Amino acid sequence: MLQVPQTPRVPDPPSLGAHGEDLAAEWYSARGFDVLARNWRCRVGEIDLIVGLGDLLVFCEVKTRSSDRFGAGWEAVTARKQAKLRSLAGVFLSTEPALRGARVRFDVASVAIASGLRPTVEVFEDAF
Repeated sequence: MLQVPQTPRVPDPPSLGAHGEDLAAEWYSARGFDVLARNWRCRVGEIDLIVGLGDLLVFCEVKTRSSDRFGAGWEAVTARKQAKLRSLAGVFLSTEPALRGARVRFDVASVAIASGLRPTVEVFEDAF
């Protein structure tokens, strides 16, 4: 029987985002950050990743794409989405009194996962 080499498969859409978040979390961890929360939710919405390093607290929106047909992931973080993330960060900080004095930064992680290629993670630090 002829064996056909398997190429890495792009995850199905529901797991594509989760896989991108895993890769972004690994990116931060490799740089010494602690992952404090993933998919933190409240009535206002959800924050993909919250990471910390020293007195720095980072709220990260992760956008994962399997192709560039609709643009890069970072292009999907509009002014409206940025405002929502700021609101969500405020709600998060109101529930975590110990973190209120932290320096805050908003990042965007643009993850590309294309079939047969190694995934790439591009983090835009202090994106907005």
